[in-house]
Amino acid sequence: MRIIIITQDEPFYLAENLDYFFSMLPDYAEVVGCVVASASPFGKKESFVDKALKTARIFGIGFFIHYALRFIKAKFDSSKKVHSVLEKYNVPAILIEGSINSEESLDRLRALAPDLLISVLGNQIFKMPLIELAPKGCLNLHTALLPKYRGLMPSFWVLKNQEKETGVSVFFVDKGVDSGPILVQKRIEIGSMTQEQLIQFSKKLGMEAIVEAVDKINNDDVETMENNANDMTYFSFPTHEDVREFRKNGARFY
Repeated sequence: MRIIIITQDEPFYLAENLDYFFSMLPDYAEVVGCVVASASPFGKKESFVDKALKTARIFGIGFFIHYALRFIKAKFDSSKKVHSVLEKYNVPAILIEGSINSEESLDRLRALAPDLLISVLGNQIFKMPLIELAPKGCLNLHTALLPKYRGLMPSFWVLKNQEKETGVSVFFVDKGVDSGPILVQKRIEIGSMTQEQLIQFSKKLGMEAIVEAVDKINNDDVETMENNANDMTYFSFPTHEDVREFRKNGARFY
């Protein structure tokens, strides 16, 4: 099975989780390329300065300093770099300028003849020609129990809303947002986890869920669960007031 990964150059958690994912992939699965877009944690392209100012304004100076130091450390730690992990597993990086939905981008992906696309932190909306490019479909990982908590930063929202459990969902991408049929879902008891701990745990579990999904597809064992829009909730990026309530409810970032 030929696989293309679609992701972004996220400096905090992604490299170690991609390493874990590649180490678990069965022999029949070959990752023939990985699209690496520039990091865009807020769901849209912003300048580095705009991202930094927005982070400090919404989450506070302490949060900003904590992740700024992690960001600087990651710049000097090759194990935190997505491209270093790709080199370790001999996976070609696919650098795409502009829209991944452009005909030029689609032609580059078609040339690799993928059987399956997998989006992990993909930061562009996929249009139907991309979704239908690979014969076995396009998977996406979402770190929440869909259909609830569609949208951005589910780890923040489940803690703010004092949920007892959350999880990860691997689903087939369709033209909606986090709305496709679910192939694999795993639950997480939150307990006393901080947001940072929850992100780390859920992303690692998510890699295991993707491998399970790949195995199901390879074995023609594709039985999906409904991602019912009637039960869905959707969350966008938090405001400063949301962060105040997050802390007021006893949740911690790290």
